[in-house]
Parts: sequence; structure tokens; C-alpha cells
Amino acid sequence: MSTTVHAIPLSRLALALAPVAVVLYLQYRWSLNYREGLYAVARMLGQLLVIGYFLGYIFSANNAWIIVAVLTVMVLASSWIALRTVEKQRKQLYLAVLISLLLGGATTLALVTQGVLQLQPWYQPRYMIPLAGMIFANAMNAISLAAERYHDETGRGADHAAARNAAFRTALIPITNSLFAVGLVSLPGMMTGQILSGVDPLIAARYQIMVMAMIFGAGGIASAVYLALLRKTGD
Repeated sequence: MSTTVHAIPLSRLALALAPVAVVLYLQYRWSLNYREGLYAVARMLGQLLVIGYFLGYIFSANNAWIIVAVLTVMVLASSWIALRTVEKQRKQLYLAVLISLLLGGATTLALVTQGVLQLQPWYQPRYMIPLAGMIFANAMNAISLAAERYHDETGRGADHAAARNAAFRTALIPITNSLFAVGLVSLPGMMTGQILSGVDPLIAARYQIMVMAMIFGAGGIASAVYLALLRKTGD
């Protein structure tokens, strides 16, 4: 198989933003919060352009302390973003989210990189950074969904057990849907990227199985720990 990856000129890359413009226009016409979508798209563009240059430096430096610093920033940032759906007590709940991400995300990352892939050295940035990003992003989203649903349920008078169960089911809906759809409805990002770069589809499938297992496990464990910590703190 060919291993050539086609470079996308910026002029053609701009075409990908056409559907985005349509959605933003609909938000504007329907008097929705289009500014949030516009800000999110602009932030996405800036972050990805910056990280593209930054990762080039990280990969060439190949330094363990740099990787640890990047992982630390990922965990701290995702812990705060996870509480975006919670209007009150964000600062008080931050520690609970941080602990949940470490127990659900960091342990899963260690298992995958050191047990499944057995990276040598352990901090290989070309593996560690993308896998950490997938794990922490999915765990963050699961916690965010769990937090919103839990506080909605308790706000309606539900006890902890009922609110916890509803929140946990909600947190796992996107990940579970992905498990049902993978290979049948969609080829996920990692598998698609590997196939486009020329990797044998069977090898790409093995990597994707690893990815799906790690995001389901990390998201489920992280949201469960978060909900358990809410019981202890009385929130």
C-alpha cells in the first residue's frame, strides 16, 4: 500500500469551513447563541494551528519532562472544561473532577502505553500525546455529561442513587453509540488516519479496538469516580 499522505493546501482546506458557516448562519437566523459557535470554531483553528507547530518541537526534542508537562496541562485543562455545564460550585467540584480524570484517564493511559504498546522509551511523544488526548477528551466529556445530568436530577429532588444511575447512563451514551457504530456506520479517526497513511487495514483495526476499549473504560471509570466523590462531598 502507498504510504504517501497528501498535503492539503490552505486554499482547499478553507472549503471544509463551508458547512461550518452554514451552521453558524442558521444559529444567527434562529436567534441562537451563534457567538459561542463562532468562538468555538475560531478557538479550534487557533489551537490546532499552534499545536501543529508545538508538536513538531515536542517530537524533535523527545524529552520526558516535556511530555510530563504536556500531560499535566491536559489533565488540568480538561478538569476545568469538564465542569463547563455546571453553573454553580465549579471551583469546589474541580478537585473531584481532577481525581476522576487521574483515576480513569491516567491509569488507562499507563495501561495502554506501557502494557499494550510497551513503549520504549515510555514517553514516546508520537504515541503518548495523541493517545492521552483521546483518553482525557473522552473522559472529560463523560464527566461533563454526568455532572450536568446529576445536578439536574438532584435539583428535581432525586436521591443520590437515582441521580447517579441516570447520570452514569447519560455519560456513557455517546461512547456506547460509538461502539455500536464503529465499522458499521463509521471508521473512527485513528483508523481512518492510519488507512489514509498506508497502514494495513487489519493492523489499523487492532489499533482502533485498543482505542475504543480505552475511551470506553476511561470515560466510564472517570464518570463513576466523579459520581462516587459527589456522594462523599455531599454535593
